[in-house]
Amino acid sequence: MHALAQILTRIGAKLCLASLLIAGTGLVLMTVMVAWGVFGRYVLNDTPIWVEAGSLFLMAWFILLGSAVGVRESDHLGFEVGLALSPPPLRKALIIITEVTVLLFGLAMLGYGWQLAAGTWSDRMPIIGISRGWDYVPIAAGGALIAYFSLEKLMLFLTGERRASIGFAHFAVVDEV
Repeated sequence: MHALAQILTRIGAKLCLASLLIAGTGLVLMTVMVAWGVFGRYVLNDTPIWVEAGSLFLMAWFILLGSAVGVRESDHLGFEVGLALSPPPLRKALIIITEVTVLLFGLAMLGYGWQLAAGTWSDRMPIIGISRGWDYVPIAAGGALIAYFSLEKLMLFLTGERRASIGFAHFAVVDEV
């Protein structure tokens, strides 16, 4: 099981870096698009109609990819004080319950996001001319990454490997267990 945890961590580090690069690029592109929209409206007196739809599309991607990275780095919401004050056996159980819950949430996002994308794939967004299903692909992709990163953290915890390339803040609390 140690080898599997190490493989998951190596792949997870690459997925995390790719997610951060894509999310960062999307944020920059959205900023440029909005700036162009403002320039077009107030200087050229001609608002580009594709700016709003394009910006919302990019926003979904960088928010959901960033959220997945937050799961890997343990930057999501948590009750760290309760974890730190819990007795060691309860602490272990709480960490496992947390990671399994986040894993299941990611899988639900993947499944339902995929269903929404498939159900709207034949519709077109008139302003930017792409399938409306693309609006829901970020939900599925973000869910897949959330599930993967949570599985990675769970495997590292269960194997006793508390190291990873980034994050895993709550593992420090368990070191004394």
